[in-house]
Order: sequence, then structure tokens, then C-alpha cells
Amino acid sequence: MAKIEKIELRMVDLVPKVKRTDAIQSFVSQETPIVTITDSDGAVGTGYSYTIGTGGSSVMRLLSDHLAPRLIGRDPDMIEAIWHDLEFATHATTIGAITAIAIAAIDTALWDLRAKKQGLPLWKLAGGAKDRCPLYTTEGGWLHIETQALVDDAVAAKAKGFRGSKVKIGRPNGSEDLARLLAVRKAVGDGYEIMTDANQGFSVDEAIRRAARLRELDLAWIEEPLPADDIDGHIRLSNSTPTPIAIGESLYSVRHFREYMQKGACSIVQVDVGRIGGITPWLKIAHAAEAFDIPVCPHFLMELHVSLTCAVQNGRYVEYIPQLDQLTGKHMRIEDGHALAPDEPGIGIDWDWDAVKAMSIAEFTTAITR
Repeated sequence: MAKIEKIELRMVDLVPKVKRTDAIQSFVSQETPIVTITDSDGAVGTGYSYTIGTGGSSVMRLLSDHLAPRLIGRDPDMIEAIWHDLEFATHATTIGAITAIAIAAIDTALWDLRAKKQGLPLWKLAGGAKDRCPLYTTEGGWLHIETQALVDDAVAAKAKGFRGSKVKIGRPNGSEDLARLLAVRKAVGDGYEIMTDANQGFSVDEAIRRAARLRELDLAWIEEPLPADDIDGHIRLSNSTPTPIAIGESLYSVRHFREYMQKGACSIVQVDVGRIGGITPWLKIAHAAEAFDIPVCPHFLMELHVSLTCAVQNGRYVEYIPQLDQLTGKHMRIEDGHALAPDEPGIGIDWDWDAVKAMSIAEFTTAITR
């Protein structure tokens, strides 16, 4: 039986390709922890996660000081046991962003290792529901972008076969959001989906008010309209509007998703593998959502989420935001507006190790061995 012999830790800080703004913040940096695990058979698996500019150093210290050393000598195929052991080891600091981001990089590396040893791409190993999934784009819909540019980007995306465009909302006056969205709807017609994202920027009353004004647009969803921990507010909002309410990118526990689904506080689940703690809990949430007849449209990390979305029956969309191009050789394949599931064994990320090593921050580069 193979045992884990070495864990290599790195962090790369990526600058987004375009300016990214929303109702509460700007996305100026993508700190990317990368974990590589080698077992006694010589097999290697690599996983990663991310921040949007803060907390990366804390994630790396948690990995190097507390989590990675616990892997030495373990059977890498005991993924479920390892995940729960790591969760329990950090229970005193509770499950939150820093812990979940750290565990996610380890868990994803273990799944990559398992898939490679079994000679299967992740999407088949984890379920194999389909080999492609529709795309919608976010990169042309940021809050600072002027209306005509929003329109031009949506029209261009539709021409490429994309199934929808996301437009950020949360301008100071609701009439501004409405005008921007009306212009996009007029340009793309009724057969093209428009998603919106408020990034937790509204109060309950304001969200209800704005959802009512946007009803005529037949939106695919309103994403993160309220603070993520306000379940009661999401219940009130969901009961007040026929527009689907999407949540998930800022939740860090399976139990939080359970509450949302049980209480009818959402219509779309956007679980993010990098924030929920890895592939292991991601799959649990996706399968639970299927039991509630709720689709999964994961947030960000398209290069990894294409495999997971294709693994489950209720995977509906992949969000197009390229973020690993500087670190990879082959990129995600797109055909007729669909993301194609990778054919290669593993999680489907073609790491360019020369680029990864060149961009790694020396302070956080280390190896842990027996």
C-alpha cells in the first residue's frame, strides 16, 4: 500500500487579466496556493485554491505548520478519512475561509493523485454525467464597465455560442442597474440568459425592491444579493420574487448549504471547490442539491469546475473567467459555447512547472518529507 512521502507547497500571486469590480470590492490579486503530493509509488497529484488578494500568507502557514505534516505516512487513497481528520484538527478555529482554502488545496491534490493512478479524468472518476457543459461569461460584466461595453461583450459572447452573460449590479440607484440590464436584454433578445450578481451588497428591503424592478427582464438569477450568513433574509427575498436566487461562493460548510436548501432560501447552488474545502465536500453538496431539484452552477475556477460540473447530473453552467493561463500549457477547451471535459487522467490542469516555479513566492516555497 502506497504512503504519502512528500508534500511540496508553493504560492503564486496572479494579477487578473482585466479590471474586476463589484458592489463591495475590487479583485486585484489572486493568491494561488499550490500543493503537490508524492506517494511511495512515485505517483504525484497537484491541487490548488485561491484568495482574492488577502489571507494567502495565513493559508500557507496553516498548510506548512499544521496540515501538510499530518499527511506524511498516510494512505493517499483514504481521501474521506484525511479530509475529516484535517477538519477536526482545525475545529478550534472553526471552518471559515482560511481553513477551507487550505484544506481545498490538499483535497484537490489527493483527488488528482487518485485519478492519475486509476487512469481516469476526474469527471469520470467522480460520476461521469456528461462530457461538456454550457458556458456563461462574467469577464465583460464588471460594475465599472459602461453600458455600451456591456452590450458589446454580451453580443460577442452570444455570437461565440455562449449561453449567457453575467452583469454585476449594485450601482447607487436601482434605476442605473435596470437601464444597463435593459440595454443588454434589448441587444441579445429573449433567448439569451442574463445573470446578475450583487456580491452581498444589499439589505433585505433593498434586495426585495430591486428584484421587483428587475422582474420584467426574466433574469437567470440574482446572485449573492445579501450577506451570506443572512439565511432568514434570503428566505424573505426568495418568497418575494419569482427570479431565482443564487448563493454559495461565500459559504464554507456543507451544513450551511443544507440550511439554505432545507429552508427554501435559494434556487441555484454555486458551491466553489476552492472555498468549500475541496472536491470531497463539493460532491456532497452537489448530490444534496440534486435531491432538492436544485442546479449547481459553480463559482469561478473554470479549469477545475468543468470536470466537477460534468461529473454530476445537476451541473448546469460553467462560469467563464480565465485565471490559470499564465501557469498552464493547454487551456480549457471550448466548442460551440460549451466547456469540454478534459480527456487526460487527473483533475485536468496542465501545469507549466517552469512558469509555476518562476512565479512562486520564495517565502512560501517548502517541502515536507518523512
